[in-house]
Amino acid sequence: MKPSSTLSCIVLAAILAGTPCTAQEKGPVSWPQFRGPGGRGVADDEARYPSRIGAAKNLLWKVALPVGQSSPCVWGDDIFLTAYIKDRNLLETICIDRRRGKVKWRRAAPAKRIERTHSISSPAAPTPATDGQRVYVYFGSFGLLCYDFEGKELWSLPLPMPQMRFGTASSPIVVGERVLLNCEYPPTPFLLAVNGRTGKIAWKQERLLPSEGYATPLHRPIPGGAEIIVHTPTRLVAYDLKDGGQRWWVRIDSVGTGTPVLGDRRVFVNSWYMGGDADDRVDIPPFAGLLKKHDKDKDGKLSKAEFPRDIYLVKRAQASGDLPGANFMAIDFFAGIDKNKDGLVDAKEWDGMLEAAGKFAGLGMKVENGLIAVAPKGQGDVTNQVAWREKVAVPEVTSPLFYRGRVYMVKDGGIVTCIDAVSGKVKYRGRLGPGGSYFSSPVAADGKIYAASRQGTVTVFAAGDALTVLSRFDLDEPIMATPALVEGKVYLRTDSHLCAFGE
Repeated sequence: MKPSSTLSCIVLAAILAGTPCTAQEKGPVSWPQFRGPGGRGVADDEARYPSRIGAAKNLLWKVALPVGQSSPCVWGDDIFLTAYIKDRNLLETICIDRRRGKVKWRRAAPAKRIERTHSISSPAAPTPATDGQRVYVYFGSFGLLCYDFEGKELWSLPLPMPQMRFGTASSPIVVGERVLLNCEYPPTPFLLAVNGRTGKIAWKQERLLPSEGYATPLHRPIPGGAEIIVHTPTRLVAYDLKDGGQRWWVRIDSVGTGTPVLGDRRVFVNSWYMGGDADDRVDIPPFAGLLKKHDKDKDGKLSKAEFPRDIYLVKRAQASGDLPGANFMAIDFFAGIDKNKDGLVDAKEWDGMLEAAGKFAGLGMKVENGLIAVAPKGQGDVTNQVAWREKVAVPEVTSPLFYRGRVYMVKDGGIVTCIDAVSGKVKYRGRLGPGGSYFSSPVAADGKIYAASRQGTVTVFAAGDALTVLSRFDLDEPIMATPALVEGKVYLRTDSHLCAFGE
């Protein structure tokens, strides 16, 4: 069926404005991928959304789920999630009735082995995506799977098991008939395009740098075509949707976590690297200084009893104390530093540790964090087209939010920054109240922004040029997933439940 002239004008206007407008996003009731329509984190509808989360009158239903960190994917009356049942070594895709909060079906993934993940992560971290006919899920332990809305498997595409420090996190997205997946893991990272109907690979674009990244791809319509933008640890890079050809890139220092977002003809992304924030920088003393202070027996070496217990290798100053792996102390790596296993650390072993740690954590490297805004034109290296960069309070994990002409970022410690999207001027920087670490990305609707801390507190604050907190509520469960906003309802996944809130 040919689109009407009115619809054609809308699509053309969206393309020229740099705003996503694809078939799967035109459904009246949908949150079809990680961070919703176009990955923007903003509800398309004009419904009234609750100012409070957690009050008894606002809780519509609550359903128990196995542990997982994927965010809700919504189409019509269906919510799709993934989960991991550890004692059975089982990965599942789960469909929930959005109206009643009841499980409709569950399907096990045919994974023979479960990928290695960090203790704070999960083998069920990537969020499903849907085009309104099929639902697509990715498990690092298996690959891509496609189901219809009744839970029938339509196709599967096994992919190599990634070997990563934290486990896979990038989610698939759907653009037209293609499913895009960022496989940013060694030894050869790649961006994959798959035919959504058949599961056949349309193209595979490999990158030469053996890096680890965790960001979900971003679809950017452009006149005459479309780009797929990926936040990698060394570049923000755009590929042609048609054939995967590289179009442009911006050089950055990053761990490649936050997903980029579009707004006002620009692309916004948070570039963060360990040691890039002033609060997180560590000062590693030379070995001679350590000997002078700690070498009790004056043998020119340090035993474990003499080894300092106040030296960081990695520090996340704003992360909560109960977050495993937030900070790395040198003493915890004594056995690894002691290469010859004589129970002592000498100058050569200490310097070797510094060299290895520098490669891992940025020690001694000149890195600079920043939320950057870029309006790319042309091809190749467009680093000089960065419009502005905000260097303070940049998140490690959470994605930026563009909403009503402003860009918001929420980082560990509950620090929120509001920036004018055009000028890059900071409107305010403040604290939401709940501290600790933040993994859930902020989302917005109805003039309200929702932010959830890992420790389980949801803060609702007003969009605008001043920080106005509307409510806070502690759900008493860890929150890693990003909320979904549909028809005035907030769908929020905690460590063991999916909850629906509304007026």
